Amino acid sequence: MSTDRLTTLLEEYAELEKRMEDPSIHSDQALVRRVGRRFAELAPIYAANAELEAARADLAAAKELAAEDPAFASEVESVAAALPPLEEKLGEMLIPRDPSDAKDVIIEIKAGEGGQESALFAGDLLRMYTRYAERHGWIVEVIDSQESDLGGVKDISVGVRTKGVPEGGHGVWSRMKWEGGVHRVQRVPVTESQGRIHTSAAGVLVLPEAEEVDIEIVPSDLRIDVFRSSGPGGQSVNTTDSAVRITHIPTGTVVSCQNEKSQLQNKESALRILRSRLLAIAQEEAAAAASDSRKAQVRTVDRSERIRTYNFPQNRITDHRIGYTAYNLDLVLGGELDAVLDALGEADRAARLAGDTEIGRRG
Repeated sequence: MSTDRLTTLLEEYAELEKRMEDPSIHSDQALVRRVGRRFAELAPIYAANAELEAARADLAAAKELAAEDPAFASEVESVAAALPPLEEKLGEMLIPRDPSDAKDVIIEIKAGEGGQESALFAGDLLRMYTRYAERHGWIVEVIDSQESDLGGVKDISVGVRTKGVPEGGHGVWSRMKWEGGVHRVQRVPVTESQGRIHTSAAGVLVLPEAEEVDIEIVPSDLRIDVFRSSGPGGQSVNTTDSAVRITHIPTGTVVSCQNEKSQLQNKESALRILRSRLLAIAQEEAAAAASDSRKAQVRTVDRSERIRTYNFPQNRITDHRIGYTAYNLDLVLGGELDAVLDALGEADRAARLAGDTEIGRRG
């Protein structure tokens, strides 16, 4: 256990506690939320340390009693036996965690190979995530979307956030970060007249939602273009140029939004997504500098680069990163994702304990 790290975190906890008690902080709700998240993240460490310190005090008291009366020797053994599990629990908490775990997320789902079937599957993934969010009491907000002719989605961006401060600092990112990559589906498409099983894919990108303090965007680094929104089949939706495309010149990152009728609203939505993409780029660069073995989420939409397969004929779901397989595909698509995410989280925890990088998110 790192004593220096524990001391630093406990000092930070005490400082945050003082800030939370300062009435002036409540004039800035964004700051309150940011401080509150970090405070909630450190609270379990503070509680675990307090429990350990209490156990150590009990042991010292038991030893004093045993020195005066040998009949208390068994009490010493009993109290001493309780210490190792508490020390192990606190030690695991002190392993550096993902700094974005308390954050909300933006999820982008994009149809890939398979035409209309891929768009329908992308719609299935959207419903799966929406139902999972509902189970956890999260709020889902559509930021931008392009629907397909048969009711699927070609491309959609949604924001998913917690209500208030996430307990223990475990925000949406701490669960949904595993979903980034290519998802492959095997089933008989509704457009298939001869009952043949087809394979198609949809790409998912999960970004921790960036706040303005996380990423500074220089206006001169942006090229902003406006155009007319279009719907399924390419038909015009609006009669004005309300859709917005923003290009971040230094990185070449491009974001388009057309959901709103207002050009200003579409610009704000695009900046929201752009900010989160730039944060992800900055985090990946920092991680790559720290460890050459770390791999980012799969960004391409190709069914050969898959993280998970959804096999409808066998009602099977397989996560290829950790070899997880279950035969409850219908339940998973209905939003029961916890077993899959728990397995990925456990693989990541084991890797961090072993000093490795986050294998649970390797594509």
